[in-house]
Amino acid sequence: MNVAFKRTGAQRYAVIVTRAAQAAQALDPAPGYDDDIPHDLVHYVVEAELGFANGVYGRAARGAGTFIATAERDRSPRERARQQRKQQRRERALSAQDAQQGNEMARSERLAALCDLTWRRQHGQKADLGRTPPLLRPEDEADVARVVARLNVLAPLWRALLVDQALAFEWPDLLPNQRRQGGSGS
Repeated sequence: MNVAFKRTGAQRYAVIVTRAAQAAQALDPAPGYDDDIPHDLVHYVVEAELGFANGVYGRAARGAGTFIATAERDRSPRERARQQRKQQRRERALSAQDAQQGNEMARSERLAALCDLTWRRQHGQKADLGRTPPLLRPEDEADVARVVARLNVLAPLWRALLVDQALAFEWPDLLPNQRRQGGSGS
């Protein structure tokens, strides 16, 4: 599965997921845009660095998740409803599997928030006083340090992207496999 984090405009980005033999799916606009590092890229790094198979991207690799097929708009209402039911069954099965295997989805959410906060503090950004930060548990310290080190490598690459450029990864690789630009160019 290929996952691309693409700048789509001023303070906008998309997450584009491409699986073998399937149409590309996108979350556009994706939530949590940031000039330094977007929320979904932090999630990707947490899950890939820590080997999560049942987080957002592990589930997407198995055909589940919240990514929306671009071609879905062209389907009939009946076909869209059938696909939604199929997707809901897949989501229920993966949620049950996740609950049996340590709730990686919840752990991914918590660690993504911790890693994002830790990274921002290390780079001199002030905490949002309106939000209660998650607690750093002693057992999470090594994981947070690993993820933050990886964010230190990827954040400058993200900041350097222009509109219509993307960082693309082959799940679960942590090094971008390409820097793509829309239209003509490199």
